[in-house]
Amino acid sequence: MSRNSSAKSAALARIDRAARPALKRASYALTLAGVLWPVQAGAAALSIQAWAQGNPDGLLWAALLFVAIGALRALLDHWAGGVLFRMADGLISEERHELLAREAGRAEQAASSAALAALAAQKLPLLTPYLTRYYPAMTRVKVVPVVLLALTFYISWAAGLVLLVAGPLIPVFMALIGMAAKQASERQMVEIGALNDLLIDRLSALADIRLLDATKQAEDDFEARAEGLRHRTMAVLRVAFLSSTVLELFSALGVAMVAVYVGFSLLGEMQFGTWGGELTLYYGIFILLLAPEYFQPLRDLAAAWHDRAAALAVAEEMDALEAIESDTVPGQGGKAAPLAGIATLSTRGAVVLRGGQPVALPEIDLVQGETVALCGPSGAGKTSCLLALAGLVPLAEGRIVVAGTDLDEATADAWRTRLTLIPQAVHMPDMTLRAFLDPDATGGGLDTALKAAHADGIVAALPDGLETRLGETGAGVSGGEARRFLVARAILRGADVVLADEPTADLDPDTAATLIASLKDLAQAGATVLVASHDPQVIAAMDRHIDMPPAQKGESGA
Repeated sequence: MSRNSSAKSAALARIDRAARPALKRASYALTLAGVLWPVQAGAAALSIQAWAQGNPDGLLWAALLFVAIGALRALLDHWAGGVLFRMADGLISEERHELLAREAGRAEQAASSAALAALAAQKLPLLTPYLTRYYPAMTRVKVVPVVLLALTFYISWAAGLVLLVAGPLIPVFMALIGMAAKQASERQMVEIGALNDLLIDRLSALADIRLLDATKQAEDDFEARAEGLRHRTMAVLRVAFLSSTVLELFSALGVAMVAVYVGFSLLGEMQFGTWGGELTLYYGIFILLLAPEYFQPLRDLAAAWHDRAAALAVAEEMDALEAIESDTVPGQGGKAAPLAGIATLSTRGAVVLRGGQPVALPEIDLVQGETVALCGPSGAGKTSCLLALAGLVPLAEGRIVVAGTDLDEATADAWRTRLTLIPQAVHMPDMTLRAFLDPDATGGGLDTALKAAHADGIVAALPDGLETRLGETGAGVSGGEARRFLVARAILRGADVVLADEPTADLDPDTAATLIASLKDLAQAGATVLVASHDPQVIAAMDRHIDMPPAQKGESGA
């Protein structure tokens, strides 16, 4: 996923464009604060000269000027800092919101929940130092050192020559070290994501880990991964310290050489380096005060260069995620009134794209109260067909007609209100079982629905009954039990269309028979039931079956 560091990330370019107005205002303010330093330095040099000459009036006015300019610079720094951090917080919040909204709207998740959590919570905040430091540092380094160098040359060509030679060496070494910094940052980002993946994986399997007495192995895995992250982080810090050492070496040497020149000139040991006259105490102190500030913007840029390397690593991950093509879920995804009409469903020449490949749907005609098995081997496209019929995947060709109306962007939300989809892997939100089964908080009929779904015994065995929180993977219940909860939910909500994807997968015959009976009970209550399965027990229990059309060459479906 690595790119040429000279090519700007699309995500970073987008963020830069949004941040540009605030960056310009703040950068101009910080640059003005830097340009005001010669005035403050001149006041300091004047006060020292007045003190040396025994002139108390001159000392007082110079000190007042020094304090006034210092207060003005502090106000500019404070204002610019506030603008930058408010801008960075707002942009990162927007990026996080867009990231979560985009991934939530995908028909298929483009990355694991752990990777998304790491990007949203840990990696996006790494853009803050880049936004608040890099662009302002770039602006200041283009103006402030040039102004200070020109003033130094105006007074002493020798001191100016020292700064001119020492200054450009810092960006050269900074660019060389920056290449290693970017690579180290990329490896650190990968390690952060891997640690989050491991955490989510182990949490989801926590019950099995304890049952198999594999706690020590899990701890060792975490220790090894954490140690890997420590090594990656230390690699980033080593590069940062190396960069800091290099720039401090050159800046210290530059300031020291200017100090030596000023000192020996004031002592009368050096009679060269000025434009004709001797170097006075005032001018000597003045250029001595300019020297450290000449290097300061270069120091700031070197520090911000590491922030840029981290931001590039994060932005490339954002680019890779955005580049993954995935169908968006039709509709707005909000609550809608149920679509009017009898619960019928039919397809005509319908084709969906899955993984860039076309998947043809069979010709389907379902009437209310019918139970139908959708047959085909694994990979034939049964899951894709169910998702399309549920209005979760847009059509590439053809039509799907539900309740006498075309299923499209305008009707998808209303159609989904009438149906229940039972996937192979049931994911439950972080809420009590009661709230999950009865999202509308009707308060009645829950016990009846659980009995009808043969799930009342499951609830009785849970430690807190209906107040139990099962977690995202339904820890504490089996796959078949979780699917029966969805059947109970469908009964309680009065869903008149039920789409089930391999509902008996990994179930023993008795549990499978119980689940099939629950689905048949739904049909007897008036619901239309379509079950995707290659289980002979399921197919035999349905009223009829429909075969998936044979896949074309190069075509595949979930």
